[in-house]
Amino acid sequence: MELFPTIRAHIEKYMRKQNLKLQHFSDITRINVGTLSAIIKGSRPMSMNQLNQITSAMGLEKGHFYESYGVESFIESTPHWRRLEPYLYACADLGKLDCIQRVITHVTDDRSYIEQLFEVAEDFFAKGLKEAALILYECVADSEKYQHSERLALCQYRIFMLHKTLNKFDNLKAAIKFEPYIDKLNEEVQLDAIKDLANLYGTLHMWDKVLELAEELEKRVDFQLNFRTNRRKNKMRIALYPIFSYEVYANLLKASVSEKRKQYREALEYTDVYENIMNEVQNPTREEQELIERFKGWAEGNRYLYNLMLGNIEVLGAYLNFLDANPKEILTAFVYIAKAANQWSYNIDHALNRFENYIIQIKVEKNSEGTYNEQSSNLKYILLFYELAKYRLSQNQIQQGIEHLITSFERSVSSNDDMMCIKCIDLYGKYRHFASKTQEEQYTKLIDKLSVPTFQ
Repeated sequence: MELFPTIRAHIEKYMRKQNLKLQHFSDITRINVGTLSAIIKGSRPMSMNQLNQITSAMGLEKGHFYESYGVESFIESTPHWRRLEPYLYACADLGKLDCIQRVITHVTDDRSYIEQLFEVAEDFFAKGLKEAALILYECVADSEKYQHSERLALCQYRIFMLHKTLNKFDNLKAAIKFEPYIDKLNEEVQLDAIKDLANLYGTLHMWDKVLELAEELEKRVDFQLNFRTNRRKNKMRIALYPIFSYEVYANLLKASVSEKRKQYREALEYTDVYENIMNEVQNPTREEQELIERFKGWAEGNRYLYNLMLGNIEVLGAYLNFLDANPKEILTAFVYIAKAANQWSYNIDHALNRFENYIIQIKVEKNSEGTYNEQSSNLKYILLFYELAKYRLSQNQIQQGIEHLITSFERSVSSNDDMMCIKCIDLYGKYRHFASKTQEEQYTKLIDKLSVPTFQ
């Protein structure tokens, strides 16, 4: 069988059109004349490097022949890993996902390549080639769906992380699908998986589930800390973070749940717990010390906001000074500062004026791909401008209040956040007669974007 008929036909046509002899074309491509002759005759396989050299010599963009190469090398011919692996990397680098999908769907019929494909998927994941990695993980998972293996569980974990979007219904489906696989993961990877799952449920406001996972996370950390042998202590860590930090994070999650339930004194108690855990770490490494400083920063900020929500307005000045030194906390902080102002009738105009430029910056920044941090920031963005709207309206700053409300409503609509959509619609209805023509047009367009499933 002659190899690469489609690509060879293009090469021969080009050589005739350019009146090129084989030796001349060999010089241009920098491929040995004998090798090039065999490729053109279809009697010798062509490597990815040779394909790229030929493509460049013909003045075509890199990847021009990748689709034909994939079909003729791996679908119409028996695939060979030595050629398949570089092909996958080349397609991933150029974003030719259709080529990867077409070839992999065919190749995974042969289970002998599953292990190698999984390793490539892991490498893609580590390099940030997320879409290409997702294709491979899904094919490997589908091939291993009856194996109940750790590799299948890890595939499902990666798929869960890569599938998360700003659409809460998609996220809920991804969480439900992934959760049964947690126990099949390596016991340290389970810590990361539970943490990520709890984070996602937090964006869905499912606080009972967050608390359940926080308690499970703490339990698994305690098991590892109490039963690790000296041999295991010397083993390379698999979890992303030092083991103690997951116990700290579990209590941070519990504090967050208490805060959402307006149990601010209980939230302060959980904050004491995770600060005590950090204080007990002996001779911390540089990595551990950096984590401890980060958690302590969160603890300080959280204490201010919990006290604000308890009605202790006297902490606001210290909180604002803390934010000057920790600008990354401003988004979270002003959600609560505005919420406390609405609950306790504080006047926070001086705080809003002091951080006006930061709030403007928050408004114009856009979320990107939907990782947990982006989902969390998205929710905070919605809440910030909703609470600011309530505050401005209560202060009789009507136009500015409606502007903030539309900002919150717009992000709520794009995120399919039905709860916040309803809140925004309800509040807008009370002040609609004050809206400008432009604001009414913006509101009407957002209403038109709402889909029926959002409210089901």
